[in-house]
Amino acid sequence: MLERSITVLSGLPAVAAALLLGGCMSFIPTYERPASPVAGTYPAELLPAGSGAAAAADLEWQRFFVDARLKRLIDVALANNRDLRVAVLNIEQYRAQYQIKRADELPGLGAGLTAQRQANGSGGLGNSYAVGLQVSSYELDLFGRVRSLSQAALAQYLATAETRKAVQISLIASVAGAHVNLLADDELLRVTNDALKTREESLRLTKLKFDNGAASELDYRQAEQLLEGARATLAQTQRQRLLDENALVQLIGQALPVDLPAAVALTTAQVEGDLPAGLPSELLTRRPDVRSAEQLLMASNANIGAARAAFFPRISLTANAGTASGELGNLFKSGTFAITGTAQLLQPIFDAGRNRANLDVALVNRDVAVAQYERAIQTAFREVSDALAGRATLGEQLRAQTAQANAAEVSFRLADLRYRNGAASFLDVLDAQRNVFTAQQALVQVRALQAQNLVTLYKVLGGGWKDAAAS
Repeated sequence: MLERSITVLSGLPAVAAALLLGGCMSFIPTYERPASPVAGTYPAELLPAGSGAAAAADLEWQRFFVDARLKRLIDVALANNRDLRVAVLNIEQYRAQYQIKRADELPGLGAGLTAQRQANGSGGLGNSYAVGLQVSSYELDLFGRVRSLSQAALAQYLATAETRKAVQISLIASVAGAHVNLLADDELLRVTNDALKTREESLRLTKLKFDNGAASELDYRQAEQLLEGARATLAQTQRQRLLDENALVQLIGQALPVDLPAAVALTTAQVEGDLPAGLPSELLTRRPDVRSAEQLLMASNANIGAARAAFFPRISLTANAGTASGELGNLFKSGTFAITGTAQLLQPIFDAGRNRANLDVALVNRDVAVAQYERAIQTAFREVSDALAGRATLGEQLRAQTAQANAAEVSFRLADLRYRNGAASFLDVLDAQRNVFTAQQALVQVRALQAQNLVTLYKVLGGGWKDAAAS
């Protein structure tokens, strides 16, 4: 490295020169948002007629969810969830890192005292003392290296803030999903208990007929088989409910509050209104995870500017304004005020390819960030399309499943009536019981799927990070 020292004897102080000359050039490439790698619209068959409803990203979660119990659970989760807490702390970490880089753009000022002992021209030793305000090793950012690093740190900080929003969206959707799972479990428990009572009564009547010779042992054993099957299903459903409750407890970060509002039935509307899908291009500005990926792309773009600037000279300044004297006792006497400054220029000559390699790394990192940004867009498009497909088809599936369950119940009543009048076999009754139970279980599952789908659609459209208090 070629090193040259310049002593400022008079004229403008070094600090003022730094402020005037710093930041004259930048090697950061002009940022252009990559073309969106997805279609311009969602499939037409997935889009219902517009309802004029608010976009998901503009709809606070307090307005979207209508269940008071769910709202309370989300409030608790936002206050206690550890993943969200880590995301908030990450913001503080990257904010501090940005402040460090930002501070490098300005000279640091401190109070200093120096003492030197050196040989003089007569062969003797002389002392010199100085005290005053000092600026140490401030880099004059003529080629924008420091400013590029500061911009990269800012983009990383903004990306972390967007990631925090994405974590909140995911948390709210997860709590809502766990809540729906518990409602479905409760509904399945009700259906299973009803089936259990019906099969217990059927077994009791069949045992009575068997004891009196009016029914075969085969009829009795088949009724017993159905009863035990219902008991096994009940135990399985009870276990699943405990597991789903444990998942909810982990999400909210504490035990379930004892003063929660009463739970509503799964058949009750869980959300308010409908959500327009908009255009895929809106995901670029409304989904925090996509915005985070773009900020990281901007950070990698700024790092290229810093890597390019490393090929050019670095000028660092040191300045001192205060009093100086050859005698320590005369340091604070009048007439000893002095301003000194030193500029050091370092020009890279041979670095074994280090700067070239650093630039190559920065360019590759930018290409990686582009690919990750495009992947984030494609993932968002896929998630929205999947949720729209669910909304377009689950309504009809629920209607058909409801009709099937109603038909199965009527079939069971008719089969039981025919059996009691001797016009049908007991096997017809058992088959009808199985069909009713299966159809009712499927109906509960479809209702849960529809509720989960609405929550998912709200999430993937970028809803859930705005709070009503911040509106």
